Order: sequence, then C-alpha cells, then structure tokens
Amino acid sequence: MLSEGGAMGILKLPSQAKVPASVGVFHDPSMAKSQIPFSKSTSSVYSFNTINSSLLSTGFIIRPLGLPSPIIFPCGHCIERGAMGKQFITRSTSASVHPMAEELEHKTTENPVSGDSIRRRFLDFYASRGHKVLPSASLVPDDPTVLLTIAGMLQFKPIFLGKVARKVPRAATAQRCIRTNDMENVGQTARHHTFFEMLGNFSFGDYFKKEAIKWAWELSTKEFGLPVNRLWISIYEADDEAFEIWHTEVGVPVECIKRMGEEDNFWTSGVTGPCGPCSELYYDFYPERGDSNADLGDDSRFIEFYNLVFMQYNKMDDGSLEPLKQKNIDTGLGLERLARILQKVPSNYETDLIYPIIEKASQLANISYARADDHKKLNLKIIGDHLRAIVYLLSDGVFPSNIGRGYVVRRLIRRAVRTGRLLGIKGDGKGNTEGAFLPSIAETVIKMRTHIDPDVGARASHILGELQREELRFVQTLERGERLLDQIIADTLSSSHKNGGVPSISGEDAFLLYDTYGFPVEITTEIAEERGVKVDLAGFDVEMENQRRQSQAARNVVKLSVENGGHLGEEVSDTEFLGYDTLSVRAVVESLLVNGKPVIQVSEGNEVEILLNKTPFYAESGGQIADHGFLYVTTGESRDRAIVEIKDVQKSVNNIFVHKGTIREGVLEVGREVEAEVDANLRQRAKVLVHQLITFSFH
Repeated sequence: MLSEGGAMGILKLPSQAKVPASVGVFHDPSMAKSQIPFSKSTSSVYSFNTINSSLLSTGFIIRPLGLPSPIIFPCGHCIERGAMGKQFITRSTSASVHPMAEELEHKTTENPVSGDSIRRRFLDFYASRGHKVLPSASLVPDDPTVLLTIAGMLQFKPIFLGKVARKVPRAATAQRCIRTNDMENVGQTARHHTFFEMLGNFSFGDYFKKEAIKWAWELSTKEFGLPVNRLWISIYEADDEAFEIWHTEVGVPVECIKRMGEEDNFWTSGVTGPCGPCSELYYDFYPERGDSNADLGDDSRFIEFYNLVFMQYNKMDDGSLEPLKQKNIDTGLGLERLARILQKVPSNYETDLIYPIIEKASQLANISYARADDHKKLNLKIIGDHLRAIVYLLSDGVFPSNIGRGYVVRRLIRRAVRTGRLLGIKGDGKGNTEGAFLPSIAETVIKMRTHIDPDVGARASHILGELQREELRFVQTLERGERLLDQIIADTLSSSHKNGGVPSISGEDAFLLYDTYGFPVEITTEIAEERGVKVDLAGFDVEMENQRRQSQAARNVVKLSVENGGHLGEEVSDTEFLGYDTLSVRAVVESLLVNGKPVIQVSEGNEVEILLNKTPFYAESGGQIADHGFLYVTTGESRDRAIVEIKDVQKSVNNIFVHKGTIREGVLEVGREVEAEVDANLRQRAKVLVHQLITFSFH
C-alpha cells in the first residue's frame, strides 16, 4: 500500500488479484489534498520503488488519501490506506470502480472517514463537552404541523417552546430525516436526498452563540481536519453578534463571512414554531478561484455542511415573532455531505453511506456504474436514495397508501420501480420475471444499517414483505397504464405535428389513466415530459372535482336487505363496477355488517359483509360465478393494517355489491381506503367452468 507520509510510497500486494474489464477513476483530481495527519505503517510491506514489474502485471488502483489525486494501475483488488494510516480494501467490480471501506482481516480500528466513524466521532466530541447522546426519533413525528421528521430539532420542539421541562441541558443526536420537497432533485445534484442523517448538538437554555460557533469550528478544523482556508461562513444579515464571534474570536477573515437574507439564514421548523437566525459553514472545493465575487450558492464550488440555528423566537400563526423564554441552540451537520468531503468523492452518492446500494442496483441491471452514461447514473442514484427512505419509512410503521405519509412511501416505491425498469431490470433481476427486485436492494440497506439501528434488522421480514407486495401490485398497474399512455402520447404527438402547438395530454385522458387504471398522475407527467409532452394538470383537477360531485349526487338512501334479515338504514351509494377493465382498484369502505347489523369496525377472525364505493369483483349473477380475492388496508401505523379475504360477492338492491369475507389480519373500519384485488387465477378458472357448463347444456 502507499504511505501517505511522503513521496516514497509503500505497497502491500494482495493475492490472486484479477484484472477487471476496465479501469475507472473514482477520485476527483480537483478534490482537496487531505490535511488529516497520517501515521506510518509498521506492517510488512514492499517498497514501492523496488517492486518488480512482473508484480504490477496484475494491476492496482492506489489512492493515497494524503495526495491530491490517485495513482492508477489496472487492477481487480488493491489495498489502500485511509486517513490516519489505517488499512482498507478497495475493490473494482464489473459494476463499478469505487473505494469500499472494508477492513482487512487483521482489523485494528475503524476507518476514521467512514460514515459510521464520522457519526461516532461527532457524538463523542459533544459527549465530551457535556452533551447527553440521545437516539434518533421516529420518522413519524409527534407534531401535527409536520408530515415527517425533517430535522433533528423536532423531538425537542416542546422543550424549545417551553411546554415541557428539559431533562438535560445539552443533547446530541444522529437523526434520520425525510424531505420530499427535494425528490425531483435526487440524483440531479451532488447533495440532494429524500433520506439523510442530520448530526446535531442542542442547548436548552444553556450555552448560546459563542460556544456553538467555537465548538463547530473546533469540530470541523481539529477533529475532522478540514483546512481553514477552505471554510466559509454565512450569517443572517442583521446578526452582528455572530459576525463578531466568527471574525474577532475565531479569526475567520472578513472576506470569508457572507451576510445573507431571511430566505437563506433565518431558519424555521414549519409554518409556525421555534425559529431564529442561523449561521452556516461551507466547504470550498476550489479555493484557487479566489475570494472576489465568490457565491456560496455555487454548488459546483461550495457545499454547506453545518448549520447553527440560534433559536430565539416562536413564529405565530399571523407570522409574528415572539421571543422564547430561553435562548436555545439547534444545529445540523449533514452526515452525507461531510462524508463526501472527507472521503474525497465527487458526490454524496459515491460515499460508503449510499454507494453499496447503487452497486447492488447496478448488478441487478447488469451495468457498470463507472461506464454508465449520465442518464443511467442518474437512475442508479435515484434508486440508491429512495431505497434508504423506503426502508426506514416502512420500519417506522408507514405503510403505502394514497394519503399523507403513506402516499410518500408509495410514491417513492413506484418511482424506484419505474426507474429500475428504465435500467432494464426485469422481474427480480435474477431470472424470475414475475418477481420483485426492490427487496433484494432493500436487503443491502438493512445489512448496512442493522448495526446502527437494530430495529431495522428486527423488522426486516415485514419491510421486505410489504415492499414486495407493493412492487408487484404496481407492476400490474404500470404495465396496463403504460400501454394506454404510450398510445395517448403517440396520438398527442401526431396531432401536434399536424396542427402545430405544444403537445399536451388532456386532463380527461390523464384522469382516465388515474381513475380507471390506477395510474398515478405524477408518473403520467414524468413519462410524458421525458418524451417532450406536457400534461394538463389543471384539467386533471377539474375532472377529479367533477367525479367527486357526481359521486355525491349519485348517493341514495336505500334499505339494504341481507340474507339473515338484517337491515342497513343509512345513506349508501351504488357500487361503481370496474371489473371489466382491471383486477385491482383503490376503494373506500362505505359500510360494514356483522350478522346483518351495521358496525363501525370489525376485528381479526370475524366474518363481515363489506360495501365499497367501487369494486373490481364480479358479483354472482345470471350464471356468473362471483370473484374471490383480498382487500388490503396499509394506511398509517402497523396497528391500522388489515387483510380481508373475500369469498363471495352478491348484488343487492339497485347496484350495490356486498362483499362477503373474513378479516384475516388487523382491524377493518368504515371510511378506510383499501386496495381491492381479484384473484386472477380463480377468475380464469371460473370463466373456463362457465364455458364448459354452457357447452354441456347445448349438448
């Protein structure tokens, strides 16, 4: 291996090294030379300048972290030294060429620049300064103003507001976060994610600006060894106190401190709640470009990695600011961003926190990330990002649905499925064209995270099972909808070519895809835009509202007679039958009956009769055998989940379908949204049986 201590490197040779098909440069030459001190190795090694040329014939990729760029030889395996002189293996595979932080068999200490190490070092730093290290909160916040946990401070919001007494004066966390407003930017930039970890230190009326600023600087420059000449600071434009601390007490040059407006440097946790001015630390990848006219918003040069929020106010409903009873500190350091800086890779996606997931997707797609074009790399990054979010949302009890948090995870799963198909992944990617591929990638995520979050490993079977069911259901929807959408796009382009104008799919067609085929309008828009076609979303909204009004107008009060003589005296609607076009629809439970009596909910093990607003199930009628199948409820927390086996369907007065079945799991409630799925095999056998009976009667 190469020693980072000087020009005379040292090399330790691996055995049975294989020559890969190609060599890719995984280190950006523009990245900064590491300023972290490296110790000399004392292991048995070969001197680099005495290596026999025959030994090099097997090839090596050598990246000494203390040098500004890698030394590259064709190779299959090599040993490199990480920061502080520790030894790690770098592998190049058919899928990629990328540094993997895998320790040698004679482990000594962890790689100090691995994601896990950065997390530990941050928490240890603040623990040594009187902070209580607390676990990450769930992604499902105990806060009605926020859909998902977007920052480390959310679990402390009641303390900041003075509603709950503090248990400790200082705390430090590594918080899992989800931000869906960045979904469209995932993979497009080097730093945007839906799931990320926010390392944070917090003060509840204890220390304030001076300590927060000085410790952030010490952590960055001393603990992590970031060069002083590569760090820039932003402050709120009116925060003179922060400016004085940074410049006078810390020593940051005036030209490296930027005053910025409320949009950039005044932080809020939501529409209302704790807030205050903030100060951010930026890393400069190209200091040689100089200080004049430097723009911290230039993503190609700067990356913000640490945000210090000086929590002083409570934002009210009317937008006014009320001073908090005590001044607090809320900070957030992006783990993925600091890992990118310390590991010296081109983007967050190439860090050891995400890249193994991308590599797994590359293997299933049978492509090389190193050789892939930009579009394929983008798709691989989307999968790498989304799978982390999906695994943790499922682990924290968020199930796919069409509302709230459930819709977030459903949309992420569907986007990942479609992205995988664009990469050429068929079925499970292992030869089974009827299988699902996301569970295989999710297994990689679970393995990477179990030692940090044991709950993820404990819930693995649930996560993988839910993911497989959702993927397979969506694939059916996707295939049906894609065929119709392809025809709609072709017709739209043809019409536009003849008549001129911008090609646009009508709101009516977009709604048809959504309502009849269950095809999400977001997917319609995404596919259409890829082919240069717009979607009339305003028209789609009009169609949605029209359907709601028509459904309301169609409701009528009926007396529903059931077999055992019970009656349901309430307003119910005709059932919209969609079984000619689809075997699966989303529906709402309008009524439930047990022993002929209306009930609000039915628990596991009970027989039940169910009225839905729409159904794909054939009812028994005129020789037509009723469909069998299942209803799935996957909305909200795990306690809200339910599975219902449908064993018979009868048509009652007017056009009302009564679904008869058994609650196999969970609790079913009136008003719940369900996924109604017909057993396709049983329907086909029923058709064959009816055909045989008809044939027999004619003979």
